[in-house]
Amino acid sequence: MTRLEARIRVIRAAVKVAFILLCVAIGLVFVAKAIPKRRALEELEAKLEVEQAEERVVAAERDVRHIELNALSDPAFLEIHARDRLGYYHEGERILRFKRDQ
Repeated sequence: MTRLEARIRVIRAAVKVAFILLCVAIGLVFVAKAIPKRRALEELEAKLEVEQAEERVVAAERDVRHIELNALSDPAFLEIHARDRLGYYHEGERILRFKRDQ
């Protein structure tokens, strides 16, 4: 009987080791399948950040254009802009021009 019990213990230990190895192998398969998806997700997130940055630039430019469009309907702005562009001034008025360093 002791010989039979010893064999049963060995078989049980072998079954436990085989089960553990099977679980580890299945876990590795899931991890191996998840790695490419994770990389693809990181690439898509990087592309999204780039697109969002471009969107912010375009939105800022749109806001500037909107402000310019609203300014064109303001008579005071149009007068100042036209006088500056054409070099006109009222009598007794002093005009100061600053040169820009480029």
